[in-house]
Amino acid sequence: MRSIRTQIKPIVAALFLAVGFSTIAQAQQDAARLDDLFVQLHQPDLENWQPVEDEIWVLWSQSGSASADLLLERGRRALNEQDPETAIEHLSALIDHAPNFAEGYNARATAYFELQRLGLSLHDVEATLALNPRHFGALTGLALILEQLGDSRRALSAYRAVNAIHPHRPDVKDAIERLEASLSDTAL
Repeated sequence: MRSIRTQIKPIVAALFLAVGFSTIAQAQQDAARLDDLFVQLHQPDLENWQPVEDEIWVLWSQSGSASADLLLERGRRALNEQDPETAIEHLSALIDHAPNFAEGYNARATAYFELQRLGLSLHDVEATLALNPRHFGALTGLALILEQLGDSRRALSAYRAVNAIHPHRPDVKDAIERLEASLSDTAL
């Protein structure tokens, strides 16, 4: 008679395999959905762009891990409550738990930015963009940091990169116009 342990091993292995394939399939579906959303977002005549952007943020916020999602939620809640120090604690734990989850870095970059820790914020923006080059939020953060550092030319380039991905944000368009005017004034 086989032991219970011997009988359970194949069942457990099959469950892990099924969960793994399910996770991979979900990730592929999410990636395809993101591609579709970015195609929609890039359409110049898209009037109702906010729901498209919102859905992108929802997909970006799904790590595939309940504990990682909880840490992201806690970090964002702390940011909303004007407590960036606590946000950094939660988001640092998230990054330790899920170092390939871009949204953890992006949210922590925001917390560092709020504390005027621009070097740390810039580091997390770079990590976000390395994991997710289409992250228009991180690119906007990069532009804001560069502006604060007085690097208007590179800030303008970053805003233009945001606009190439997401051409509907009025704040980005305003920033581009403002910096173009400022830089043309200094060139005179």
